[in-house]
Amino acid sequence: QVELVESGGGLVQPGGSARLSCAASGSILRFYHIGWYRQGPGKQRELVAVITNGASSNYADSVKGRFTISRDNAKNTVYLQMNSLKPEDTAVYYCNAVLIRDRRYDYWGQGTQVTVSS
Repeated sequence: QVELVESGGGLVQPGGSARLSCAASGSILRFYHIGWYRQGPGKQRELVAVITNGASSNYADSVKGRFTISRDNAKNTVYLQMNSLKPEDTAVYYCNAVLIRDRRYDYWGQGTQVTVSS
């Protein structure tokens, strides 16, 4: 069982930055693929960025060049650095951990709100 706890959300001005953290307990995060998802008001949840257990990363087109996903295996934590934030980035951001062994193991955090507004 893995518990994921997101933090770092809040109110940010347009053009500003924020760093989200996803801290894991109960398992060793380095074996997992980690994704950051978000769900804006009235929208479906969408994948923002993903980092594999081999540290390869990929991004949604809407955040490429602005967001960076990284992992610190020693701290069992994954980060999402968000720069040049726009009002349309406003959403609840969720961390997802996936491990594929004998079956797929899938865990979600509770989410953290990011609001981009002046």
